[in-house]
Amino acid sequence: MTTPTPRTAEVSRNTAETKITVKVNLDGSGQADLHTGIGFFDHMLDQIARHGLIDLSIHADGDLHIDGHHTVEDVGITLGQAVAKAVGDKKGIRRYGHAYVPLDEALSRVVVDFSGRPGLEMHVPFKSGMIGQFDTQLTYEFFQGFVNHAFVTLHIDNLRGDNAHHQAETVFKAFARALRAALELDPRSAGVIPSTKGSL
Repeated sequence: MTTPTPRTAEVSRNTAETKITVKVNLDGSGQADLHTGIGFFDHMLDQIARHGLIDLSIHADGDLHIDGHHTVEDVGITLGQAVAKAVGDKKGIRRYGHAYVPLDEALSRVVVDFSGRPGLEMHVPFKSGMIGQFDTQLTYEFFQGFVNHAFVTLHIDNLRGDNAHHQAETVFKAFARALRAALELDPRSAGVIPSTKGSL
């Protein structure tokens, strides 16, 4: 039996605004080591690891004395690059994933396609502008950075919710579950790129 190639990657991004290192293991157990300097953002990244069964290490040193924008966006960019590197040629993956996740009154749906084409549709009417020290507008910046560098199509819809914390948490948990489904290796299509074009 052939031993599967480990789907792991490490990517660093160093700019005048941020210094970030991301390590991923797409076939992990949900272990997380997260240090971005933004507590609620770390909490959301932990959802990606735990519910996506992705081992995730993110260390970010950003210009938080300005605000969280550069840190959150650049973490999205670097995570996208790491996932793209780890998934490789996409042979054998299921490609598509979707999930609905509730939390009390909130409900979100996320659908992802490892299409090779960046695209984001996000509709989340946050009920508050801030959650702790996290600006809810930065949720979009995180996912836009991820999409552009993971080369995925991503649809995010918060279907209902009255509490911004609950809204955000359902979005990140649904994203994690959708990723997990899309990245799962399908034994029926081992070694095959899931596209009629033959490439993604």
